[in-house]
Amino acid sequence: MINKTPLFSTLDKLPKNLTVDHLIFIEKVQKGLVDSENDFTKTKDESKQILSKWLK
Repeated sequence: MINKTPLFSTLDKLPKNLTVDHLIFIEKVQKGLVDSENDFTKTKDESKQILSKWLK
């Protein structure tokens, strides 16, 4: 979830042609950074195992 305060403080810095896709991308990157800081990540082997189910 994107919090209001960071969103409002950065809106002026964003391009005028901003789309919802851009906002979703920003939210996903923020979540990934938080997950990484909290050691909630997967190893390369764990990732390969998970992705192998989809990439058959």
